[in-house]
Amino acid sequence: MRTLIWYIYFWGYLLLKWPLMHKGLKALDAGDWATSDQMADKYVPDWAGKVMRLAGVTIETHGLENIPKDRPCVFAANHRSYYDIPVMLTQLDKPHALVAKKEINHIPLVRGWMRMLHCVFLDREDPRKAMRALNEATENLKKGYSVSIFPEGTRNKGQEGTVQEFKSGAFRIASKAKVPVVPVAISGTRAIFEDNHMLMHPSHVVVRILPPIETAELSREELKTLPEEVREVIEKNLEVNRKTEE
Repeated sequence: MRTLIWYIYFWGYLLLKWPLMHKGLKALDAGDWATSDQMADKYVPDWAGKVMRLAGVTIETHGLENIPKDRPCVFAANHRSYYDIPVMLTQLDKPHALVAKKEINHIPLVRGWMRMLHCVFLDREDPRKAMRALNEATENLKKGYSVSIFPEGTRNKGQEGTVQEFKSGAFRIASKAKVPVVPVAISGTRAIFEDNHMLMHPSHVVVRILPPIETAELSREELKTLPEEVREVIEKNLEVNRKTEE
């Protein structure tokens, strides 16, 4: 029953807010980004937060003070579940653009709000298109829009607390835009859905937003080792999450 109610709400909210989305997209296309941004900042976390509450999710977030003030950044998080997306949309200082797989751009209603968030869509099968998407994310950073990205590139189906190899794209765009990388460690999201035979199940999620790492002055060698350093920092904090819950 919880899952059925969840799906009804998921699509019902988006349908109900379609006129607002249409208004926001018209503002965006007309160059009135301020109006579009204001609407996305209000309605996207409202929708995402209610989606999580309907699933029975409780969230504990640490480290909001680590988010840079008055400057954009790249949030780099581990990725275990589809639910990592609403977590990132609700647990930071505000909702930020996502670097998402291209398939999400085909979901009706969802794609409109993602456009208003300045999300970019990555075609992992076409290196040229993937590079174009990362360049778009870099330009958005230069315009002052932070970006959230999952550097593993796909959901990690392994044991809780593990993190797969990080791809370098998130760190290249941060370096090009001369903005910091903010690691984010997320625990508990896979138990909401994927580990429960794709049915919604209450779960407690722990989010740790870690101190930013500046990229502007990194050497080529330092930039090359940065993905692994960030991956290790996140993995260590997933262990902190686990010990906290024991």
